[in-house]
Amino acid sequence: MNRQWFLTGSIIAAGSSVLGQRVIDITGTGQGKIPISLAAYRTGSDSASRGFLAVLKADLNRSGYFRVTSSGAAVSVTGQARAGSQMKADIQVYKVAGRRRLLGKSYDASANAYRSLAHKAADDILYAVTGKKGMASAKIAMVGTPTGRKELYMADIDGKGIRQITKDRSIVVAPRWSPDGRNITYTSYKRGYPNVFITGRSRPISKHPGLNAMGTISPDGRTLAVILSKDGNPDLYLKNLLTGFTKRITKTRRGNEASPCWSPDGNHLVYVSDSSGRPHIYIVSKNGGTPKRISSSGTENISPDWGKNGLITWCSRIGGKYRIVVGNPVRRTSRVLETDWADYEDPRWAPDGRHIVCSRTSSYRSGIYLLDTLKDSPVALISGSGDWYSPAVSP
Repeated sequence: MNRQWFLTGSIIAAGSSVLGQRVIDITGTGQGKIPISLAAYRTGSDSASRGFLAVLKADLNRSGYFRVTSSGAAVSVTGQARAGSQMKADIQVYKVAGRRRLLGKSYDASANAYRSLAHKAADDILYAVTGKKGMASAKIAMVGTPTGRKELYMADIDGKGIRQITKDRSIVVAPRWSPDGRNITYTSYKRGYPNVFITGRSRPISKHPGLNAMGTISPDGRTLAVILSKDGNPDLYLKNLLTGFTKRITKTRRGNEASPCWSPDGNHLVYVSDSSGRPHIYIVSKNGGTPKRISSSGTENISPDWGKNGLITWCSRIGGKYRIVVGNPVRRTSRVLETDWADYEDPRWAPDGRHIVCSRTSSYRSGIYLLDTLKDSPVALISGSGDWYSPAVSP
């Protein structure tokens, strides 16, 4: 996990002005959900069409914006799903008052792809009714230990469809999605020392002498932010993925950097540095300059993620437990999410800008959980069959 990585001496870093950064505040209680009915939706007797409806209902409930009900609905979903060798689904969404149609769309795919079809339909329904982006179609990359070793896995954001990506038989850490959502960068020790790899390629994309870790690609897909120790302490570097040119961003004489993450516009990076004696969260310009510290509470602050909503989430050790913090880098404010007193770590924004996927550790076992920043109860996504941590969510 990131905290273990940091404590062994390879984390920390950054800061700079974030003027002009668009920030969407998250406020509210999670109450006042829209009652939505699927009672009139029809399926065939086949398992695929019935599975489609079950996944669709679960996605709408999990979105945080809807409450699926059979009576008193404000929104009604009608249509039918049927499957043979192909899966076909028609969706009609109406506002009950006035019978105004909000969405009319048809979907088709192979019958065994009914889950992805339902995820797409759920996101379309959410957008048609609320104008907000959904998360149902997103994927989670994560580190898991079902084989006894730390390997890279992938699953739908509801925790289903888990599949193993790497078979390095070594240690894999720090997965991050590419901005186009097609590949995952990760750090692997399969060659005996840490290098940064990307799925789809057998050779590392960063293999300088010493530490190569926590690589993450810029929003424009051109630059890799990575922690390197080739010049001494672990510092933050930027590497041009086309030319290979590498630029050093931080020069911390007494300390370590770790966990870089790009701002949505690609002009800044947030990262961790223990230059003050303890790990804290910093922001720095992609051009370098003086980092600015944005964390203050807790005995240590690690594992930041900068969402497209402009907000930064990170993990803070408070009262002996790891808690999830959401911070506004423009207003310089932050709040701690309400959770039980397990350890919550490795927070990553879902693409809806409302939910956070993270790891939860209790009684020495770790699983992947979904947190609602508007105070819905945490949802267990993946647990059992080993430990699961370090999630990353596709754009």
